[in-house]
Amino acid sequence: MKKLTLVATAIMGLVSTTAAMAQSTVTIYGVLDGGYNHVTGLRNGTANHIASGIIEGSRFGLRGTEDIGGGYKAIFTLENRFELDTGSVTNRPPSGGQVPDRLVQGNLVLPTVNGVPFGLLPAATQGALQTALNIAAYGNAAGTPGTTGGLGATVGVNTAGNLFDRQAFAGLITPFGAFTLGRQYTPGYIVGASFDASQTESSLAAGQVASFPPSFDIRLSNTIQYGIKLDGLTAALMYGAGEVAGAGNSAGRFYGGMAMYKANGWGAGIGYNARNNELGQKSLTNTVVGASIDIGPGALYGQWATVKDENPTGVSGIAAALTAASPALAGVAPIVQAGITNGLKQDANLMHIGYRLTSGVHTVVVAYSRYDDKKAADNDTSSYGVRYSYALSKRTSLNAVLTRFSNKNQAQAAPGGNGFLGGVTANAGVDSTNIALGIRHTF
Repeated sequence: MKKLTLVATAIMGLVSTTAAMAQSTVTIYGVLDGGYNHVTGLRNGTANHIASGIIEGSRFGLRGTEDIGGGYKAIFTLENRFELDTGSVTNRPPSGGQVPDRLVQGNLVLPTVNGVPFGLLPAATQGALQTALNIAAYGNAAGTPGTTGGLGATVGVNTAGNLFDRQAFAGLITPFGAFTLGRQYTPGYIVGASFDASQTESSLAAGQVASFPPSFDIRLSNTIQYGIKLDGLTAALMYGAGEVAGAGNSAGRFYGGMAMYKANGWGAGIGYNARNNELGQKSLTNTVVGASIDIGPGALYGQWATVKDENPTGVSGIAAALTAASPALAGVAPIVQAGITNGLKQDANLMHIGYRLTSGVHTVVVAYSRYDDKKAADNDTSSYGVRYSYALSKRTSLNAVLTRFSNKNQAQAAPGGNGFLGGVTANAGVDSTNIALGIRHTF
């Protein structure tokens, strides 16, 4: 089962309403993907472990369709993620709950305080600020990375442990389009995934260079979507209700849209995502354009996306939480909140180019991606490498990946996989290499 097939199903289950089909059908499907994963440059040296989701995230799902006549069909999808190696529905990266240095080291988070360089502040002030930063980052004054508190507790995939974290939606296909509601892939992400040479598979995927903080909203809950498919054109509009407890209607609200056209030998698309934070302020916003064209025996893919977030989500309560944890930190808590908020802001371009070749049982992908930070810190991350798959059958393949991450200045990204985050390297500016070998089976 190809990733893009799942992506297409995720947006609206767009199928021809004139096709003959059974009165009611339910399909069980899934992906089992696991293998050996090797990552260098981490705080504890090199990680060698068994991982789930090296090429595609392991999952199982239920997809149903009922023909109710007159060109109308009821549809649903329930899709669960899981770890093939442990059976868990959550995942932590090889670096655990570690956060980037720029979000916890006093001299990086707060280079100046009221115009005074961090290193020239009184020792007592430096100590109070660093303690507050440690608690905000890791939930403890010592600054020990963990998963029990602070920003570190949020580093991972499905940390809430939701059963159907990947997708959960129901809808209606009509003669004039499809309507779906629930937890779904966002329009901007659909375009990015469609014009990624790796099809979001493995550490070579474009989005891997900007996974913390995330550069895209991949899926969102509480969304309603309208989509159409006319010959080679696919288009969709999505609205997401924030449903932030105790906040106004604008808090957490999302809207987006996309359009893609695919013809014989080429394709192009554009997508847009925009989401508010918990205060109703405009937060993560993306515009992505992509294209592909058949060249020689394979296809060339390219995309360019903007990543903008002036008001990061989930940080407005840091000062209050610090004060509650230790009243002695009340004086520095607002300063720490402002520093972490600034560290999570994004203003960047995400670029990707790659070539994908499938010949018989062999698939080879080479790609280059770059997160080009436009802020003064210039924290750029680039990735390049190759991925190879050998099809043992239509459903089973052996896979190998070699990807190199290059981090500049305070950038600290480590490569992950389709089903897990890579986390961060040992220190700011440290590079990382990923070697992965695995097997994938689809059903």
